[in-house]
Amino acid sequence: MAEDLTIVKGSKKEQYEMLFPQIKALLEGEPDLIANLANIAAALKEQFNFHWVGFYIVRGNELVLGPFQGPVACTRIKLGKGVCGTAWEQNSIQVVPDVNQFPGHIACSSLSKSEIVLPLSNLTVVWGVLDIDSSEYASFDDEDVIQLKRIVSLITFEQ
Repeated sequence: MAEDLTIVKGSKKEQYEMLFPQIKALLEGEPDLIANLANIAAALKEQFNFHWVGFYIVRGNELVLGPFQGPVACTRIKLGKGVCGTAWEQNSIQVVPDVNQFPGHIACSSLSKSEIVLPLSNLTVVWGVLDIDSSEYASFDDEDVIQLKRIVSLITFEQ
């Protein structure tokens, strides 16, 4: 397991391409889900200086706050509520250029301006989400979708 992170400059694609093998190395040989989620959140936050990066895990009919990096966050989110609850309910990636325009957005931080949420699933069962907030509008695009899908594909969750 690697324990150092090299921060790189360059295009968004170049940054993700350099970060991916580092995240893979962080996860290698570590079976604990919480430890792996924590390291992924830290690596993404450090590399891109996002406002907030974290995971929510499905517990019954709610998403419950998991490992994250950034200011304090909402602890529980209902199915279908906000960007995270919508990603969970629809099992679809949500890219929101302006959170103020998203119906029912849950404002955990007034500094969040844009957001991307990726559902985490085993086949068709969503067991959590990766949530990333930016303090700038329209921070997320197709490159983030492609690269973050690669990163979340590294996470395994045995039920």
